[in-house]
Amino acid sequence: MSQENLDENIQPTQNKTYGADSIQVLEGLEAVRKRPAMYIGDVGVKGLHHLVYEVVDNSIDEALAGYCKNIEVVIHEDNSVSVEDDGRGIPTGINTKEQKSALEIVMTVLHAGGKFDKDSYKVSGGLHGVGVSCVNALSTHMHTTVFREGKIFEQEYKIGIPQYAVREVGTSDKHGTRQHFWPDNTIFQTTVYQKDILENRLRELAYLNKKVRIIFKDLREKDADGNVYIKEYYSEGGIVEFLEMLDSHAKRTPIIANSLYVEGYDEPSNVTVDVALSYNDDFKEHIYSYVNNINTIEGGTHVTGFRQALTRVFKSYGDKQGLFEKAKVTVEGDDFREGLSAIISVKVPEPQFEGQTKTKLGNSEVSGVVQTTVARVLEAYLEENPKEAKNIIQKVVLAAQARVAAKKARDMVQRKSVLSGSGLPGKLADCSERDAEKCELFLVEGDSAGGTAKQGRDRSYQAILPLRGKILNVEKAMEHKIYENEEIRNIFTAMGVTIGTPEDPKALNLSKLRYHKLIIMTDADVDGSHIATLILTFVFRYMKELVMQGYVYIAQPPLYLVKKGKEQEYAYNEEQRKNLIVKLGGGKEDSVNIQRYKGLGEMNAEQLWETTMDPTRRTLKKVTIENLAAVDETFAMLMGDDVPPRRAFIEENATYARIDI
Repeated sequence: MSQENLDENIQPTQNKTYGADSIQVLEGLEAVRKRPAMYIGDVGVKGLHHLVYEVVDNSIDEALAGYCKNIEVVIHEDNSVSVEDDGRGIPTGINTKEQKSALEIVMTVLHAGGKFDKDSYKVSGGLHGVGVSCVNALSTHMHTTVFREGKIFEQEYKIGIPQYAVREVGTSDKHGTRQHFWPDNTIFQTTVYQKDILENRLRELAYLNKKVRIIFKDLREKDADGNVYIKEYYSEGGIVEFLEMLDSHAKRTPIIANSLYVEGYDEPSNVTVDVALSYNDDFKEHIYSYVNNINTIEGGTHVTGFRQALTRVFKSYGDKQGLFEKAKVTVEGDDFREGLSAIISVKVPEPQFEGQTKTKLGNSEVSGVVQTTVARVLEAYLEENPKEAKNIIQKVVLAAQARVAAKKARDMVQRKSVLSGSGLPGKLADCSERDAEKCELFLVEGDSAGGTAKQGRDRSYQAILPLRGKILNVEKAMEHKIYENEEIRNIFTAMGVTIGTPEDPKALNLSKLRYHKLIIMTDADVDGSHIATLILTFVFRYMKELVMQGYVYIAQPPLYLVKKGKEQEYAYNEEQRKNLIVKLGGGKEDSVNIQRYKGLGEMNAEQLWETTMDPTRRTLKKVTIENLAAVDETFAMLMGDDVPPRRAFIEENATYARIDI
């Protein structure tokens, strides 16, 4: 295995290997419009933004190959999106096998692209060749412009069908590709892009691919002087800067002077390793992992290799220096990761993904490469920095002592998590159904709303657990305090979950899970939003597996009941209220009766059922994790001690009254 500076010494693939015949065709494009969710995840907000990611990923692949330095992403006034890079430009010559322009093949055939030719791209992200043709198939209109070999080429498409043959339209000294597409509103539930979602991903890509400049413009948003919204993302330091930014925003204070950076390249497997790590005063472990720029939120072999290296090296060093002798507890692997922040980014030629969301790396060879690379650098660091090594070991010993206290508190939860009626929380109104797949548990704030929910529910499959006031803010609490909190213990016990699996002693054990829907149902006001955020913070930090399995939801109770005579309809936001005033009252507010619901308890049982609990009429927001670093940063900001950024976030997002995860 050899190690090299991968940024300075990277050698671009020779141009001659990336021509028309580099494009290989695997299968057609027929099924994309019939089953779009199979290719882009869903047809909601997530799938809409995924279109942009797929196009940007092609530009990033050019950067990984050593050709692209600048990428511009623009949301246009009509919610179309354009992405332009200064890479080589998609080949436009005739592919000898297909007797078509390579550009047309790339844009209209599934699994067609240079990524399948190992001489063109060593590694790639995205959907590995599916991406841009899927974007084309799911767009009403798409316009591709290629700057290549001193010429300009173009082709346009409607729902993936070329409107004319690839044509030359001029000359230029530029090089690269520009894609401009209009998402199909007959496919997607919404075609309005949210700039903050795109910004999070573009910022992340800039850190993961240092020295690549990404310009983001939103032409829909202009200031008082008429200037459009522009953000630029560029990183010289890459993931080290990324890690320090995340820790800084979360107000985590480092206990070592500088973040540690590890890089390496394993020639036999062509695996590249990029790791940044630091220790801070936090009580939690924060590990963010990526494979070919894809956020592997479920981890995988690269994370396993990193953890093994960390435990082995620190344990060996601590034993050799006699630093564990005075500790009255046995130090375990988890203790070495308390207060750890790390970013693990690997580039793998042919990644194999597993897990519930296909974001868990399965390549066995990667674990050994990461472990060897990290261990070598970590061993040298500890020998050269004995003072900082001692600071880390002291933190580890404290973590071990806290773990023992937390285990005692967890054991109390375990003893109460039994399926017999006597072991369930006294306030739980359980359902009669015992098939967990059919059951749902509503977490409701307060006894008043809980009483209404109990009366309005379908007792066969809906259970109600009222919570007393605002639950503990787990972002600021030590672990053993969390398990000692009565409301949190009740949630664990009601759900039937325990802590610890054969693979991971701190993972949530779902083997006796009692409900496949955990529904957070709070008042539609500021206090309700705060309680929902407290619950979500707890779920994200200590029940993340429920989110990964798709079991966590947020109920959407109405804000208003608008009446006129015998006609009445519910409004779930201000816009709907105004529309109902027009619909029922002809636009005159004084001609209709508007009832404002300040809390769930103000509705009677029948109203709560028909608006918020009836599966045939209710709206539930499913909680998902798209970007682990962004979610972690948001919760740390919302629930941490620093007030100004929280106030700024609330002021910026108050109009939408939503929690995006």
